[in-house]
Amino acid sequence: MAEILPIKAFRYNHKLPFSIDALTSPLFDVVSVKQRQALYRNAYNSIHISVPPGPEPADSARRTVEHWKRAGIIEQDPLPGIYVYYQYFTLPGSEKEYVRKGFLCHIKSYEWEEKVVLRHENTIPASVNDRIELLAQTQMHTSATHGLYTDEAFTLEQYMDECITSPIYESEDYQGVRDVLSVIHDAKVIQKFLDQLQDQKVILADGHHRYEGSLAYRRQMLQQHPNATGAEPFNYHLMYLTNAASDDLRILPTHRLLDSLPISPEVFLERLERYFTLKLIEEPFMLNEVITGKQWAFGVYLQGEAYKARLKPEVHETLDWDLPQQVKNLDLTVMHYFILQKVLEIDREKQRQYEGLSYVRNFAECLARVDSGASALALITNEVKMEEVKSVCYSGAVMPQKSTFFYPKVICGYLFSSIKEDEFY
Repeated sequence: MAEILPIKAFRYNHKLPFSIDALTSPLFDVVSVKQRQALYRNAYNSIHISVPPGPEPADSARRTVEHWKRAGIIEQDPLPGIYVYYQYFTLPGSEKEYVRKGFLCHIKSYEWEEKVVLRHENTIPASVNDRIELLAQTQMHTSATHGLYTDEAFTLEQYMDECITSPIYESEDYQGVRDVLSVIHDAKVIQKFLDQLQDQKVILADGHHRYEGSLAYRRQMLQQHPNATGAEPFNYHLMYLTNAASDDLRILPTHRLLDSLPISPEVFLERLERYFTLKLIEEPFMLNEVITGKQWAFGVYLQGEAYKARLKPEVHETLDWDLPQQVKNLDLTVMHYFILQKVLEIDREKQRQYEGLSYVRNFAECLARVDSGASALALITNEVKMEEVKSVCYSGAVMPQKSTFFYPKVICGYLFSSIKEDEFY
């Protein structure tokens, strides 16, 4: 089902007076303002084309890409390849080193209705529009999305393990993750990767906005080229594919912050008790622990007070959004319905673009922002399980936006892929 192709990647000229560490950057949706400002100081850092600065960012990125090509700052590899990418990491509270094994390739941009690439969460429209314009202007994929295929036999890992022993790059990124990149040029081995994916559906783990940007750009190009064959470069998208059968796939929770409350804190708590059992927690830093593993349980932090809020079981059946039961059962659906819509009266559609609603992975940051007055309310949630992601994807429905945080994030800057006719595979 999933058609993939090797890449003739653009990579940084090895003669540049910078290590690869100085040229990589976080993805556009996780890079902080402070990180951006620091990275912009290096005129060659990948941030300049993935999250371009200025009033016309897409045009700025286009000019940067053109300059980098002319000046030989980035050069195209002479042969197409499958780029093997391993990420070695640990998690807080554990000494175990995990390794997420995967590879970078082009994948055809399938419409959601084709049910080849499966999404699991909603997107924020403004972010999609930014990605469309960036792709249209630069004609280049500047960062890979993350997709999951499933192979219980681990057929491809033997080739990836052998390849990764001869790395092109090895660096430690902003997450403290050790990233390693290598490449397979052997045509017979590459064909094994293509064959393995041809009967697969791919779950989109991370990068919904970038993937939707590719879809929208492809639609635009098909309108301009009604006789297109489907093999044109604009039909393809850059993706990092990992095996969902691996034990080294980690999803971290993404919490919600509200800058201000549309109702008073007293009214908020009063309404909350209509749906939830509230328990005062003496130590706010214990909030994430007291809800761990408990269905429909959340941490609530406002005005220096911490509460464990757990949905009253009999209330759940009143959740009347038109969704499959798999989605209704999710913690985040419960949060978005009962807290954001019923208690705060922010309806479902407005939630996707609600000003002042932000998504933060770091638990300590959530508490700090409320304590500083930068936010009025923190809603702490549990992680989403991989089984839940699969169940939602196969149901054809989607989760609320920013439901999952697959860790670690792919970094930007190891390679870029062009969709220009004379530069494509």
